[in-house]
Amino acid sequence: MRIVIAEDDLLLREGVALLLRAESLDVVATTDNPDDFLRAVDEHEPDVAIVDVRMPPTHTKEGIVAAVEARRRRPGLAVLVLSAYVEQSFATDLLAGGSARLGYLLKERVGRVTEFLDALHRVADGGTAIDPEVVAQLLARPRSDDRLERLSPRERDVLALMAEGLGNGAIAERLVVTDGAVHKHIRSIFAKLDLAPDDSADRRVTAVLRYLENARTVPGRA
Repeated sequence: MRIVIAEDDLLLREGVALLLRAESLDVVATTDNPDDFLRAVDEHEPDVAIVDVRMPPTHTKEGIVAAVEARRRRPGLAVLVLSAYVEQSFATDLLAGGSARLGYLLKERVGRVTEFLDALHRVADGGTAIDPEVVAQLLARPRSDDRLERLSPRERDVLALMAEGLGNGAIAERLVVTDGAVHKHIRSIFAKLDLAPDDSADRRVTAVLRYLENARTVPGRA
């Protein structure tokens, strides 16, 4: 697995690189700004990019813009976005190309090595990895669309795990229910949210996350 890291915080950037290399992963470049990141993507053709949401010069959404451009230049590139705060403005642009090979983690998750590496491998393998805290806060925020209120508590639990990127089997294991029960809950969720039922992991996670885009963002610098 060839990895490029784009993070303007020196300690975090080098810490992540050291961690990944200790796991025998190939960190081919580390950068601290969007322009160098895109050059590294062109030069090294990585499998995965780990990208900070906010980088110089304005520390707004340079990382997201660069990640979108990197995926345009290198179709199939897996992107794991890091942010210091829960903010969903990243979703609209990144999810425009589908949720496959996409992750969004809070930076504090990096310190939980097993969880961080699990998310990295899940994204690299074509899946989705959304930080549980991100999902929890987005689900809890008020929105103009009240369709989430139609869901039962168990359906909200299933929806949250779907949004994290877990498959039916993993959801069943986490909630200690059968696969059949999970499948039934998912069909009910899609019906209540007025979404076409589909068991495709990419489409269902994309649909859930796009629905969650109605949540309000939390201001703050990443």
